[in-house]
Order: sequence, then structure tokens, then C-alpha cells
Amino acid sequence: MLDIKWIREHPKIFDNSLKRRHQEPMSAQIIDLDTLRRNAQTRLQELQNERNTLAKAIGEAKRQGKDAIDLAQQAATVKETIPLLEEEERQYADRLHLILTHLPNILDDIVPEGRDESDNLEIRRWGTPRTFDFTPLPHYALGEKLGLMDFETAAKISGARFVILKGALARMERALAQFMLDLHTQEFGYQEVAPPFLVRDEAVYGTGQLPKFTQDLFQTTDGRWLIPTAEVSLTNLVRETILAGESLPLRFTAFTPCFRSEAGAAGRDTRGMIRQHQFLKVELVSIVHPDKAEAEHQRMVKAAETVLQRLDIPYRVMLLTSGDTGRTSRRTYDLEVWLPGEETYREISSCSNCGDYQARRMQARFRPQNETATKSGTEFVHTLNGSGVAVGRALIAVLENYQNSDGSITIPKVLQPYMNGIKEISLDLKDSSR
Repeated sequence: MLDIKWIREHPKIFDNSLKRRHQEPMSAQIIDLDTLRRNAQTRLQELQNERNTLAKAIGEAKRQGKDAIDLAQQAATVKETIPLLEEEERQYADRLHLILTHLPNILDDIVPEGRDESDNLEIRRWGTPRTFDFTPLPHYALGEKLGLMDFETAAKISGARFVILKGALARMERALAQFMLDLHTQEFGYQEVAPPFLVRDEAVYGTGQLPKFTQDLFQTTDGRWLIPTAEVSLTNLVRETILAGESLPLRFTAFTPCFRSEAGAAGRDTRGMIRQHQFLKVELVSIVHPDKAEAEHQRMVKAAETVLQRLDIPYRVMLLTSGDTGRTSRRTYDLEVWLPGEETYREISSCSNCGDYQARRMQARFRPQNETATKSGTEFVHTLNGSGVAVGRALIAVLENYQNSDGSITIPKVLQPYMNGIKEISLDLKDSSR
């Protein structure tokens, strides 16, 4: 959520950010509504003061035995008017709050102009795509050939956009997650968390999915929401909290299932595991001092890149354009892995700096250290989140980049200790879960 005071003071910057996101300017509408709300507040305060003054005057008149009829009539008029003004102010405030909750974050100046993902800016590449002496297969063909990836049975059980992994592929998915968690906790200082997968309205509102994107989420019959990402649970660990400045940064990681309706993905990636209703992901979340957010963003991207470097999978880092940056983010970097079966790069991680946008929605603050605490009171923390990385897509990348001509899959060296020493998944070992 944006600060209404900031919008009043920076209307041109605010409108320009909306324009870059291909939305209409709104500063005039918001400021006019806020002016009406503030005027109603001022009139209400004046009437409340007048009510108190009249009450004292009536009391004094009675003590002196004077006629207080006129004063009593004035007090009655004020008493009748106050509820009307309270309702007027409440309506203005509710309308303003509704608009503010739907506004996107202010884009960072470094974000390039662009309409959609086709305009995203490549920052760097790592690794060289492998040259095959055969035609590489897509992941779903490899998995089905091994008999370890079953979309047909999954569809019978749950419908489209689900998969069943078996044997060594199920083991590999678990191995990838364990490898990522060990890397992030042992080398990058993230604290592992096992969070809830079901959350309340307030949690999904806090990270910005509500109220605008209800169609993208799954809701239970008792009103809870299945998390679309562990970002929701992890970021809300600091909701309605005042943190000590010296406790920052806080870094959390979690391995969880994620649930998305993919409401806007009709006809996209209908085959395979790229886009599913249920998938596994290792998430990274940082809660930091505002002055440290930029450095933390780069650090988070490095953590995600290290996963792919250790797996020895070629990738590229993309800076998202203004038209492709998510509404809660000020700036986002995507990591895209090379998939030889598709002959293209596909997203496997997004790392976003949200500034104080989520913190305002969650009321997450910190108290600056030492003498500054008495001068500035509390400040909003800045939040960052990223995939470290999407486990299912990492599995896809391993299958396609490590495939052999006979349909077997070589296990990356870094994963072999997590696979109980298995170096290859072949037809002979397809049922192995050792």
C-alpha cells in the first residue's frame, strides 16, 4: 500500500509510475477524495470541540441560575450533526482505502520501459547450453518414457494441471529441495521455517494478493486461503510487529507446496509441469532496514543463481520491464533456465524488492537504533522475496539438460549425495527410491 501523504507530496512521480505500468493517472482523483475526507475530519473535530464548549457553557449557566435554552438548542443541533459528519468521513475514508489497496507499487527508476515480458532486459548469462548429438526431448516425454511421470492418472484424480512423480523422480524432487535448503541456510544465513499452508484474509492482504487477485487463489470452505507461495506465510511473520533495529536483517526460507488457479493461463503450457495448480518451491524472504534493501536484493539474486550454478544449468538474469513487473514490486529480476527440449529460456525464479509496500499493509515496523529512535520513532521495514528456486522447474531443467540419447538422466554431482549415491536414472533404475 502506498502512503497517501507521499502521493499528495509527489503526484507527478506517482502518476508517472502508473503511466509506466500502462495505467491511467490517479493523483487528482485520490487527492480530491483525500481533501474531502480531511475537510470532513476538520469539521467533525470543530463540532466536537463546539459540543464540549456548549456543554461547559450550559453547566455554568445552570450553576448561575441563568436561562440555557438557546445553548441547549445549539447543543442539540450539534449532537444531530456529528453522526452525519462521522458517516460522511467514514464513507470518504472507505472509498480512499479501497483505491489505495488496489494501487500498484511505485516502480524503481532503474526499471526499463516495456509493455510485457518480450521487452525484458537481459542483464547477464551464465553457462553454455549443451550441444547434443541427438534431438533432446522435452521433460514430459522423458518422464513418461521412464514411466515415472504420470499426467493421465493425475488428471483422473485431480483434473488438468497436476502430475504424479514416482520412484527416482519423486526422490529427485525431494533431493533438489533438500539441496536448496542446505545451501540457503548454511551458506546464505537464511533461517528455515515450516510455515502454515492455509492463511487468513489478513495474511494474503498483507502481501498484496488480496483484494485484487482472488481469482488466482484457492479458498477453503471455512474462508482460509491456500498459499500461492510461501512468501505469504514468511513475510507475515513480522506483521503487526515493531522490531528492534539491531535485529535486522531477518532472512527466512521455506520449502512448501504452492497452489494457484492459473486463471489467466488458459491454453498456455498445457503439457508438462511448467504451469500447474500445485507445485513445490523453496522461497526466500528478507526483512531489512530501508537503507539495506538494494544490497539485499542483489544478495538474494546471488543465492538463487548459486543454486543453478551448482547444478551446472545455463541461465540468464532478466530485469523486468515496467509492464511486466508485479504490482507489489518496485523492481524484479527473473532467472530463466535453458531448456533444450523447448530450445528456449524459461523462468525458474523471481526476486523482488517490495520496498515498504507490504510492510504498510502488514503494519510491520522497526525502531531505529540509538539516538535516532527518539527522533524518528518507528519506521516501516522493507521486504524482499524470491524463489530459491521453483523445485518442479528445477526438476524439468535437470531432466532436459542432463538427458542422454537412450532416455536416461545423469544425476548432477551436487545432487548425488541426496540421491543415495545414484548417478543415473535409467529404465533399469526407474523404480528406485533408494
